[in-house]
Amino acid sequence: MNIHTPEFQQIPERDDAKAALDVLRRWAKSATPTEILELDASVARLLPGDSGSNYPAFSRNYPEEFVVDAAYKNTLPDLQNGPSSLIRGAHQQIQHVGISNFRLPIRYRSRDTDASLLLETSVTGTVSLEAEKKGINMSRIMRSFYAHADQTFSFEVIEAALDDYKTDLESFDARIQMRFSFPMKVKSLRSGLSGYQYYDIALELVEQNGVRKKIVHLDYVYSSTCPCSLELSEHARATRGQLATPHSQRSVARISVVLDCDAGPLWFEDLIDACRRAVPTETQVMVKREDEQAFAELNAANPIFVEDAARLFCEQLLADHRVGDFRVVASHQESLHSHDAVSVLTEGDTFAAESIDPRLFQSLFHVG
Repeated sequence: MNIHTPEFQQIPERDDAKAALDVLRRWAKSATPTEILELDASVARLLPGDSGSNYPAFSRNYPEEFVVDAAYKNTLPDLQNGPSSLIRGAHQQIQHVGISNFRLPIRYRSRDTDASLLLETSVTGTVSLEAEKKGINMSRIMRSFYAHADQTFSFEVIEAALDDYKTDLESFDARIQMRFSFPMKVKSLRSGLSGYQYYDIALELVEQNGVRKKIVHLDYVYSSTCPCSLELSEHARATRGQLATPHSQRSVARISVVLDCDAGPLWFEDLIDACRRAVPTETQVMVKREDEQAFAELNAANPIFVEDAARLFCEQLLADHRVGDFRVVASHQESLHSHDAVSVLTEGDTFAAESIDPRLFQSLFHVG
């Protein structure tokens, strides 16, 4: 009688695998790379050294002594300046391409002192790109700007930087924008104390179709007391002897003005003073009890809707011959409502627009 024993399939143990690997490595010592790859290309990964690998050996040490010369530079690839055949997508002109938010310390002039102020500045620089050009070398914008960064800045210096990178990048239109926080010392209302108020300011130089515009943007933060709420509170007191308080809230106006280059300089302080004349309820820095009471009185004397704010700022700007086109964007961040009250007023063609940036009003939110 024939007895058939089922085939026994044993699963290799770890020691079996180690022994097999030892045999494989001993064989590989006398085998050629071709023999190893013919056996199984994946075997090469299990073997020490590069004898069985078809991947080139690279140095893993940083070459500190390596020096780049002109000949070597000429061998480096430059995809951004490649032919139009490398363009991905539509062959269409790009109005602005460049870099945003590279930061450096810049010196600015002040109206009230001969000393300049060294302020951290965020710079955005862009140029137009023709439809048949692949791209630009972004670093050229920074290099052009740094060449002028040690000077005390004015719009003339910004123009020199813009001229440089327009030439370097062979572009028609260009823009530089510089954002910073400008300190100005202000007095309290009654206590005689003083402290620094900081104003978000941006300078913008725009060249389009051969025409240049110099633009200043300023965020002015103030308190707005609702006229309707004030009258209703007074009505409750007068008719029912009921104590009531009107609602007021921190509010922000973004003032953007095109400078009339022939009418003399418009200092940052001049624009801030104009805002204070328009809406004197600027938020305070140093406050004692007498200042807080004064601020309550000042708000009661200047109740203001968001429509009033836009027109009051407009009135001051229209009266200044140094100001050309302008825009006022106001946001009263309501304490009564869960939404804000906003207004936009423009003068001239520069800021006229049918569309509004979806996050325009959100960008006016200021925290202490």
